[in-house]
Amino acid sequence: MVKREGRSIRATDVRGGALTRISAAAFLAALAILAAAALASCAEKAPGRDDGRVLIGLAMDSLVVERWRRDMETFVKAAEELGARVEVRVADQDPAIQERQVRELIALGIDVLVIVPNDADRVSDVVREVRALGVKVLSYDRLVRSAGVDLYVSFDNEKVGALIAESLLKAAPSGGYVIVNGPRADNNALLLNAGFHRVLEPRVADGRVRLVAEIWPETWTSDAARAGLEAVMASGVDVAAVAAGNDMLAEAAIAVLAENRLAGSVKVAGQDADLAACQRIAEGFQHATVYKPIERLALAAAGFAVMLAKGEPVPADATISDGKFEVPYVRLEPVLVTKDLLDATVVADAFHDADDVYRNVGR
Repeated sequence: MVKREGRSIRATDVRGGALTRISAAAFLAALAILAAAALASCAEKAPGRDDGRVLIGLAMDSLVVERWRRDMETFVKAAEELGARVEVRVADQDPAIQERQVRELIALGIDVLVIVPNDADRVSDVVREVRALGVKVLSYDRLVRSAGVDLYVSFDNEKVGALIAESLLKAAPSGGYVIVNGPRADNNALLLNAGFHRVLEPRVADGRVRLVAEIWPETWTSDAARAGLEAVMASGVDVAAVAAGNDMLAEAAIAVLAENRLAGSVKVAGQDADLAACQRIAEGFQHATVYKPIERLALAAAGFAVMLAKGEPVPADATISDGKFEVPYVRLEPVLVTKDLLDATVVADAFHDADDVYRNVGR
């Protein structure tokens, strides 16, 4: 069973989602490229399980952002094609619920925990409990801090921030910049911010760019970000560009700019390549997004979760500090998407249908 916001979804509902086109052969081919390791022993009997199947616990933060349902559906389907079973819990952006759900998964006897942490620090204790029981932990896309997880699989999030900032500087090489971050409780938001500053600081130092505001909302939802941006606009300061932590925050920024008749003239960039963001790019309201091929991430994580459960070595290509430990890190490459790159990226990959992307404009 899959639990969503306190209710249950049957695994068949997940398998019947939009991503059922992924075949076992496609998964194995992708994983071979990503991991350079075979999963020949996936059919072996997992220790202590009568059915011989690995049981994976997938602890999701929420399904609020468009991409997370795609992650969940792809991961579940790929893991099942590898012979594993998956129990999913969705915490609805509540760290207390996520802690409770992780303990529920442990009580089910999972072999490996895959977690998208809601709060990178708050879940550290329960993750350490999981590891003390001998259960492997894979941190999915967001890193759990100070817990020494067995593997972190994500895109290069500092590079995501750098790509956003670089794209904005090309479009608006001077003027006032606003940074709208994600919550500090999400380690990815800190990495994105480091990427923003690495690119922007030299331009700030030579006087071409002025950092007029930096907003840190408590969650990824847009209400706090919108309020911060409204305050910036009310101050009368000139704004040339907005670097947003994701496309939902970019949408909030564009809404505020539209109210001030500046939508399209102020350059805005985010990440996740949400359909609405790609439509805004096609329409000229959003300058760019960063595309993180979700299938690649979810397929890799599913394969690695099975490998961890079986005690097989995972060929991580880097390490990352979680503040206390150096964690093995499988680092995937993000892709910048601007108006002239829509067809070559999200459309070519069938991430979005061309008719949907260009619904409101001619091609």
